[in-house]
Amino acid sequence: MAQVTLKDVTKIYDGDVLAVEQVDFQIPDESFTVLVGPSGCGKSTILRMIAGLEEITEGDIYIDDQRINDIPPKDRDIAMVFQNYALYPHMTVYKNMAFGLKLRKYPKNEIEQRVNEAAEILSISHLLSRKPKHLSGGERQRVAVGRAIVRHPKVFLFDEPLSNLDAKLRVQMRMEISRLHDRLNATIVYVTHDQVEAMTMGDQIVVLNEGEIQQIADPGTLYHKPANQFVGGFIGTPPMNFIETHIVNNGGPSKLRFENFEMELTPQLQSALIELSGDAVTLGIRPEDIHLAENPASDSKFQLASYAENRVETQVELVEPLGNHALLYLRTDKSSFVAQSDLVVDIPQHNTPLTVSFNMDKAHLFHPETGDLLSIR
Repeated sequence: MAQVTLKDVTKIYDGDVLAVEQVDFQIPDESFTVLVGPSGCGKSTILRMIAGLEEITEGDIYIDDQRINDIPPKDRDIAMVFQNYALYPHMTVYKNMAFGLKLRKYPKNEIEQRVNEAAEILSISHLLSRKPKHLSGGERQRVAVGRAIVRHPKVFLFDEPLSNLDAKLRVQMRMEISRLHDRLNATIVYVTHDQVEAMTMGDQIVVLNEGEIQQIADPGTLYHKPANQFVGGFIGTPPMNFIETHIVNNGGPSKLRFENFEMELTPQLQSALIELSGDAVTLGIRPEDIHLAENPASDSKFQLASYAENRVETQVELVEPLGNHALLYLRTDKSSFVAQSDLVVDIPQHNTPLTVSFNMDKAHLFHPETGDLLSIR
């Protein structure tokens, strides 16, 4: 397999449409790297530049130590799996998987060996004589992956390959692609807009927005220490809550205030305020870190020692029972946020008052203008 390196890569369309701006990162050998972000963030453009399907406006791309900017796609030793499968309808599964090898004039016995090996890995050996119209969506996607595997490429590129599948099949194919990575020790670059796919499949995740890299990290770091509000709001289902607050200091340690509620800060969060010049700051907190203050013993995730502090009086707008937990959509006079509770009985009802408590040990502070995470000193 191989390492892929992008150095200050920029893509501009039609002279003035900036799609990707000076992205600079490395895809380690045998890693599963996911490019994730909303539509139009530049993730597919980056993938297509690696594949050679888009010209690079500025910067360089390397596979190992070889600069590939001017190397044709067919000579880059890369295999790509698309969203729409791109199978030849008049060919059998076997011929679809073998077609690229035949073009490269591989011996017949080697083609047969490679196709059969790939079919066995993907559990599609019994489908080799069928044509694509007789296959389900999941089976077609396996064939598309198999066509890539037989190439034995240095790098696999996946461009939103599961978007056309239903929810159950997506989960199944996520598992199969992850197992495939482990079995082949492959270098995989995977593009998706689905942050669940990114978090469950990637060991390195590149979060993009408007053509720029927001953060590169492993799933745990992205979730627990987002670099900015965009990452905190994009990663996680439901996303992180953000509340505009003001810093108050009445001769003691600083606190945060929004409306008529005050939040006590941990020493670590106190140190983060050093970066600010004004008194405004954005509080970020995950739904699972907002607890029911009325009956903490019944909430199995309640771990705040002094739950009487950091209380907020809210009104329940909506409840979403999800089996083993519930999402509570809450509002105050000027703010709204989501809490997650493990309660499966006595769940609060719509349009009822509810007191919650914020676990400030798990809270984050963001710059009110740039949205960047304030560093804990």
